[in-house]
Amino acid sequence: MRFRNLACALFVSAVAATLFVGYSEAQAGAGSATQPKAQTAAKSSATAPLDWNLAQVMRGILFPNSNVIFWTQSHNPADVKPAENPTSATDPLYGTYGGWTAVENSAIALSEAANLLTVPGRVCSNGRPVPINNPDWRKFVQGLRDAGKVTYKAAQSKDQDKVVDAAEVVTNACGACHEKYRDKPGGVANRCM
Repeated sequence: MRFRNLACALFVSAVAATLFVGYSEAQAGAGSATQPKAQTAAKSSATAPLDWNLAQVMRGILFPNSNVIFWTQSHNPADVKPAENPTSATDPLYGTYGGWTAVENSAIALSEAANLLTVPGRVCSNGRPVPINNPDWRKFVQGLRDAGKVTYKAAQSKDQDKVVDAAEVVTNACGACHEKYRDKPGGVANRCM
């Protein structure tokens, strides 16, 4: 079976994997009446290997999605014309889910990615553990989660002024954590301390 674009292939792969995992768990008796499905999901995600360090998660998810939000401070997403072939656009603003929907999706990505910053076992780019048990880390992560929610509501309103205000919330949430854990004298070697 050939796919016309990567997004379609990834979607089909994800559905197939989900069905396979669901079938395997059903065969093994997981998620039975004695073990709630939420607990089963939590156990399986807690034991999943972490392939990417904190910097990679930041660069791969948080950085590009925050840029969509920051772009909206000076450009109206309603004015964006979709790419000639939106299904293969590399810029979410010009893709199938472009314009204001891209801003909403980027806000969702920020809020949901906050969960990835609290997964036990994740390390910083220097190999040190992410300080998930530090009270200020949890506060900073919650700030990111909240900033995503504020931005989502602003994007839903399609009011650029509200997005400008929301972008400031994102900037403050990111900046607070970066000041403490990223922007350290000595650079990468001293991050996450």
